[in-house]
Amino acid sequence: MSETTLIILVLGLAIILGIIAYNMYQENKYRQQVREQFGHSDKDALMGSKTDFVRDGKSQEQTGVPIRPLRQKDISEPQDDTPAMVQPKDDLFAARVSAAAASKPDIEIEFEDDFTETVIKPELKPAEAAFDFKQMPAPVFSQTKLYGKRKLLLDLQDLTKLELPWFDHRFDYMAYISLSEPQELHSIPRLAGRHRFQITGCTMDDRFQIAEPIPSVYYQGFIIGLQAISRSGLATTQEIEHFGAQVNSFAEKMNGGLLLTDVETFLNIARPLDELCARVDQTIAMHLVSRGTVSGIELRSAVESLSFELGVDGAFHLPDENGEPLFSIVTLDNAPFTSSLLSSQAYRGFSMLFDITHVPAGEKQFNRFMDLAVKLSSTLGLDLVNDKLEELSTQWLKDVRSYVLARQDEMKKVGIEPGGQLAQRLFS
Repeated sequence: MSETTLIILVLGLAIILGIIAYNMYQENKYRQQVREQFGHSDKDALMGSKTDFVRDGKSQEQTGVPIRPLRQKDISEPQDDTPAMVQPKDDLFAARVSAAAASKPDIEIEFEDDFTETVIKPELKPAEAAFDFKQMPAPVFSQTKLYGKRKLLLDLQDLTKLELPWFDHRFDYMAYISLSEPQELHSIPRLAGRHRFQITGCTMDDRFQIAEPIPSVYYQGFIIGLQAISRSGLATTQEIEHFGAQVNSFAEKMNGGLLLTDVETFLNIARPLDELCARVDQTIAMHLVSRGTVSGIELRSAVESLSFELGVDGAFHLPDENGEPLFSIVTLDNAPFTSSLLSSQAYRGFSMLFDITHVPAGEKQFNRFMDLAVKLSSTLGLDLVNDKLEELSTQWLKDVRSYVLARQDEMKKVGIEPGGQLAQRLFS
């Protein structure tokens, strides 16, 4: 090792030792100032005081109300006093404070004359802080909430046994409310969410009806159902809990007792049903295509002669005996039909739609669908093709018929009648 290298190492070591000594001096000086100001010989100046935890440049006060669970079980008594934050004392924290003070050695720390000392509570030992839990009773499996000790007009458990035509306990998440005194419903509760809900009320003659804010109509209780399965998919746990929290607020406002269906129990039943609904929720499309074009006037005349009607959604629909759409006709590019366009432009063709879930079950309906397609094909000189613009074969039609009937049989096995009221609800 050369003399030059040795000199450099010695100088570097001396500089490092000097910096360490200087930092120790500044740290002792800073601690001495704090002791003189606060009078605590063994406390860090920042320990024991309330601090704001900052994230993304915002303090806790700026970020608003903290997030909390949408539904909370009443497992503990409310506490008025907010416990002070206890921050464990460690060497790393003290080192950071010392480094911050050392970074500005020439700045004198000033304090206001009217400073009021914060009372520092005795610190918990680390082991005590880690295991200082308050013993609480386990949450009750039943999700019942009763506000105050009072007699309810209706038994909540009896309400769960009712079979009402508006609900299906497999698809609707149920909430039951019993009032302590008869009340009018002044307004329908706003239960925000992407899933529909229905609310029924029990009148004074013990009859249930769709609840409406009608003067002089008094209710003893309510049953609310959230349709958790639809074409939007299955409601999530968070959505159901949010619904439960909203119903809970409504029950509290009405001064009533509330019973909610257990979320996990409901979802365990609903999940396989949702999978089935997703599997059967399909539409068969049959395309009628011209080798040239067909005028809109001619097209409209042909489809209306078979009792199709132009709907506000821009599609032709064949209504059933109840006025509900049975089969539909749409443009090849899904652009809407309008009276003005039909009277002024030509079309390459159109598509006929067979909604498996909305058409009543049975081979008869599919044969009727095919008969209409053949009639329109003959009247307008159109070719029947599939999605690949390939001409339909007899075997293809047989396979499609078998597929449709199999899917509708799946629906019937779980009590969903294709084209029925429940199917209309689930697949709309």
